[in-house]
Amino acid sequence: MSDDYGASSIQVLEGLEAVRKRPGMYLGDPHDGTALHHCIWEVVDNSVDEHLAGHTPRIDIVLNPDHSVSVSDYGRGIPVGVHEKYGISAAEVIMTKLHAGGKFDNSSYKVSGGLHGVGVSAVNAVSEWMDVTIHRNGLTYFQRYEAGVPMAPLAEVGTSEGTGTTIAFKPDLTIFTEVTEFEFDQINTRVRETAFLNAGLMIAISDERNEEPHVVEHHYAGGLSEFVEQLNERREVMHEEVINIIGEQVIEKGPVEVELALQWSDAFSESIMCYTNIIRNKDGGTHMTGLRTALTSCVNGYAKKRNLLKGDALSGEDVREGLAAVVSVKHPDPSFSSQTKDKLVSSEVTGIVQTIVYEKLGEFFEENPNVAKQVVDKALLASKAREAARKARDLTRRKGVLEGGGLPGKLADCQSRDPNECEVYLVEGDSAGGSAKTGRDRRIQAILPLRGKILNVERQKHNIAKVFQNNEIQTMIRAFGAGVGNNPDDEGSFKTEKLRYGKIILMTDADVDGAHIRTLMLTFLWRFMRPAIMEGHVYIAQPPLYQLSKGRINRYAFTDEERDVIMDELRGDNPNTKIGIQRYKGLGEMNPEQLWSTTMDPETRTMLKVTVKEAEATDRMFEILMGEDVPDRRAFIERHAKEVTNLDI
Repeated sequence: MSDDYGASSIQVLEGLEAVRKRPGMYLGDPHDGTALHHCIWEVVDNSVDEHLAGHTPRIDIVLNPDHSVSVSDYGRGIPVGVHEKYGISAAEVIMTKLHAGGKFDNSSYKVSGGLHGVGVSAVNAVSEWMDVTIHRNGLTYFQRYEAGVPMAPLAEVGTSEGTGTTIAFKPDLTIFTEVTEFEFDQINTRVRETAFLNAGLMIAISDERNEEPHVVEHHYAGGLSEFVEQLNERREVMHEEVINIIGEQVIEKGPVEVELALQWSDAFSESIMCYTNIIRNKDGGTHMTGLRTALTSCVNGYAKKRNLLKGDALSGEDVREGLAAVVSVKHPDPSFSSQTKDKLVSSEVTGIVQTIVYEKLGEFFEENPNVAKQVVDKALLASKAREAARKARDLTRRKGVLEGGGLPGKLADCQSRDPNECEVYLVEGDSAGGSAKTGRDRRIQAILPLRGKILNVERQKHNIAKVFQNNEIQTMIRAFGAGVGNNPDDEGSFKTEKLRYGKIILMTDADVDGAHIRTLMLTFLWRFMRPAIMEGHVYIAQPPLYQLSKGRINRYAFTDEERDVIMDELRGDNPNTKIGIQRYKGLGEMNPEQLWSTTMDPETRTMLKVTVKEAEATDRMFEILMGEDVPDRRAFIERHAKEVTNLDI
């Protein structure tokens, strides 16, 4: 790899086109916050590339009071010489030409996260303004852009003793119209991952938007091992030592490096995180495929060799239950399914990862037989539990068929058979269920009353069969008609395309018990029907908290603030008027007409869509709040007690 990183290193594959009109093609959805935050990742990834090339030990990210962001590194500085083809500075080429950068010939950068070169120019295009400050050759250079257009050529503005680049930009709110604020927690999570993947790199993030600046520094000498330890910090691990695997295979374009850290615990499910050139691939890809294949082969091979198998080979799901793993691949020229790099599609990576993991993990098992036996025993236990769960699940299906049509008797079904327009309300109790059945739109709305609190499935990790023996859970499984379980390779697992209702709506009382029942339902859906949540089929109904009356006038309020506003409106000029206030605690307190008009009428109702931005964080949250570790839950509650805004005691 050459350190001769100058203007001649910059290649241009095509010009900047239509990014402002179609930002989703380059940066992700501009409406839900995806593209807004992806702008930061594109800039930060370029600075991380300087670290990978051995030129910056630190990166500073600042969220500024004017809602702009600045990212500083202390690398070589973007080249400032005149580009011979375009007659402008190399920096301006990078900032204004799509697919421009020093990352296409593998000489300036051995590996790169921002490989496509689209990133910073696309960010420039969707920014109200962008300021570029470069320290290089003992000088400081500056250039400003507005909506991607340079206001003046790159100019010398002073001297500098160091080197590096600072890029500051303010997103254009004519493009990002819905989610306009950067979320500190989301940025912090991504920065934390990046620091784990680059052992020794310091990344500091400073939020200066409030009166008191909030600064967090991430610096992890332990790298991936420390990452896995954090993933498992609230779990009981099967073996203390994190298993580390490092290997390399050379292909025509250069070496492909594989690094892996893994550790098994008593967790309910697997947690595997995949990265390519330090970029998170949330949808996995070929490195995930290679890892899974190698794990299954290696564990089964060891178990068979030691005569530990009693019957059929262990399934991949059995082997991976309770596994926390981070796999990081560094590739000289990776291919992704999209510009947002959510999935790696380089086909050669499957075999490379599979070979390295199978060989190295096999060696580890031979040298650490106690750990190997624990892993096999854990998988055997998972296999037994899964078989018991399968029998219980099949019994649920057969029971449904015997009762006729497979639908539970308590379900008041809708007339339509089109899932796109059908919705099912999961209602707490028979009283509310009666009002809902009477007040609903029978054509598209089904009602499923559930009696009492369903089983807390988070506490049944080692007795999954008990989950399927629970009457209320059986009722939901049969009503939805889409299977149960999160393993896409299992024929009986939950499939959203089989879902009888496009919307699953949780409608519970507006009190502590109602909130608990809703949480228990969400826990079950997350653990056994996760695609329903991930693909946006789950909603939470919002019944009113108050009925306010003045004579024959009735109004409804959904918050305390709205209650106060309506009371003022009803009083008018007479502050002494006795407004009637009814605080609804139970849905059964409303008659069918009230329940329809306030909570169920598609034209006027308010519903919350259940969404998940980060599956791993969601997993940990369910473990904390619904699991068996009481001290951990108490510590969480004490830590966040002051943040509670709606407390019902």
